[in-house]
Amino acid sequence: MTRIRILAENVANKIAAGEVVERPASVVKELLENALDAGARSIRVEVESGGKRMIRVIDDGTGMSHDDALLAFERHATSKLRTADDLLSITTLGFRGEALPSIAAVSRLLLQTRSPEEEEGIRIEFAGGKLVSVKPEGLPAGTTLSVADLFYCVPARRNFLKSETTELGHIASLVTHYALAHPDKQFVLKTPTQEIVNATAVETMSERVYQLFGRQALDELFEILPVSSPMRGAITEPDLAPEERAAELVIRGFASRPEVQRSNRNGIYVFVNKRLVRDRLILHAIHEAYRNVLPPAVFPAVLLFIDLPAEEVDVNVHPAKIEVRFRHPQFVHDFTRDSIRQALSRARPIPSFPGVAPSPLAPEYSGSAAAAAVANGGDAKGILPRAVIPAMAAAGTSAAGDFELSVAPLRPEAQRLQFESGIGALSEESASAIAQQFKTALSTVPDETAIASVGEVGIESDIPGSAESLAGLKPLGQVRSSFIIAVNGEGLWIIDQHVAHERVLFEQHLRARREGQLTGQRLLVPLMTELSPRQLVIFDRIAEELTANGFEVAQMGPRSVAIHATPAGITTPDAERLLVEILDGIERENAAISMDTLQAKIAASTSCHAAIKVNMPLDHTKMEWLLAELAKTEAPMSCPHGRPIILRYSVRDIERAFKRI
Repeated sequence: MTRIRILAENVANKIAAGEVVERPASVVKELLENALDAGARSIRVEVESGGKRMIRVIDDGTGMSHDDALLAFERHATSKLRTADDLLSITTLGFRGEALPSIAAVSRLLLQTRSPEEEEGIRIEFAGGKLVSVKPEGLPAGTTLSVADLFYCVPARRNFLKSETTELGHIASLVTHYALAHPDKQFVLKTPTQEIVNATAVETMSERVYQLFGRQALDELFEILPVSSPMRGAITEPDLAPEERAAELVIRGFASRPEVQRSNRNGIYVFVNKRLVRDRLILHAIHEAYRNVLPPAVFPAVLLFIDLPAEEVDVNVHPAKIEVRFRHPQFVHDFTRDSIRQALSRARPIPSFPGVAPSPLAPEYSGSAAAAAVANGGDAKGILPRAVIPAMAAAGTSAAGDFELSVAPLRPEAQRLQFESGIGALSEESASAIAQQFKTALSTVPDETAIASVGEVGIESDIPGSAESLAGLKPLGQVRSSFIIAVNGEGLWIIDQHVAHERVLFEQHLRARREGQLTGQRLLVPLMTELSPRQLVIFDRIAEELTANGFEVAQMGPRSVAIHATPAGITTPDAERLLVEILDGIERENAAISMDTLQAKIAASTSCHAAIKVNMPLDHTKMEWLLAELAKTEAPMSCPHGRPIILRYSVRDIERAFKRI
């Protein structure tokens, strides 16, 4: 008797379903992708009990004929592929032919569909993978798929589902993501008691972001305008129209201003050819783009859309189609990093006062029920449109339960006390000067309220601060010899003098190093330093680059080195600390650290030690010089270690504080 045997078809189908159908959101994902592939212009998703009881997806796509509708439930039946070569150039969201049979194997499924060429539609019912009935039915063109009692025939799988609120959060997040990727289509998500998403078709991505997240969130993002590049090794045809050129990589989207800092990557959404994916390569590129702008342990919010030829990306690497593999990964990584970095450099956004503006892409509440869509995996938290919150409340969830406040701004009274406690350190003379110059600066503000429009919608909005305004700042004085107070027509500005000078020195150092080798300043007496074994290993690896940055360090014994020279501006007491900081700043596992990263790390540490310190009085001329130099930098919003340099208290913020608006 043989030990090996062929599994029964129903068992094989349930195993396949385990790969494709993880939770109700998995069903919604597959059905949404099928609707989009069918050319639907409007997609409506209805759910009951978080999708456990019922999921219904209605679209106005091409529909299916009688024969195609029956074939669609056969394993690996698909209209997207013909030969194995087609796998090398997939242009559709779905292609495996596993979704419908897998879903039908673990639910009660009803398909109602009609092709525009057919006079009548077809109604097909399945229960636990078994065909129950096939009937003709009068239907509009398009497809309606109803999935009831998910996992009713696999009780063990059903027990692993989370609460109704949590599952609804996954679905809402998923619909939101696909609405972002397809602004030209209408998406609706409803429960029996609440319309959670109703995003009508719009022309621009900005309008879609406004629809889903609101004006304030849009103000906290800067746009990554479409940038393209011929794919490495690809041959372009210049006579073709731009949309016909199949050999270009195009990057576009939105990214958050530096003051928006999240504790995880769940605010990062990556779409490759309009497919929501998770990809470590792209996540690393985004992290590199924000290097020396954000602190190492925090993350931005990013909506990134990558379009490239279908043959340049392999989407057939995961059963749920949520991972991809690029043909030229390093090229895609570097182009993505540089595109975001250039957009950040062009925007040069300045943060508002703490507690004034919310984080972008974040609703009033977020938590386990607002978990990321399938593409984020696990129980990661995600984003939801603001309309999700009343729906959750209707489901019986309180802010103290599955949801909790995602942003905890200071109360107005606390803001006022915090602000006054700093200003109180000014001398009477300085305070008088501030009052006079601030009054003069405010008088230059236009009388008309700034109007920011999104599409056809006009909304009153404060104009986000820009680094271009720094050139016109007038310094008034210092708070505790550490923070410069300045004004212009946009409002009141507070500048941290140490990190401002650090940013100036960092960019000067990095620019000079990339133009050639830097000269250091010799010490009168060499400084002897003991290094740990790990530090000695790192020292051997980067000794040449240390020399190119102005250091002159020689090994004198098994664990001793002598520092003969240091970069300009570094005092003798700081020399040893700087060297150790650089050596410790290179991670153990980062054996293949790039030269660009290494130079930036050395420049960041050097500039920090050489910069103006806190509690250092500055005269008016020095303050003017520092603000002028800061205005010339590429990223004046934050220091090389990610700390904010400037806070802007806008005119509208001041008016709100005084209850004038």
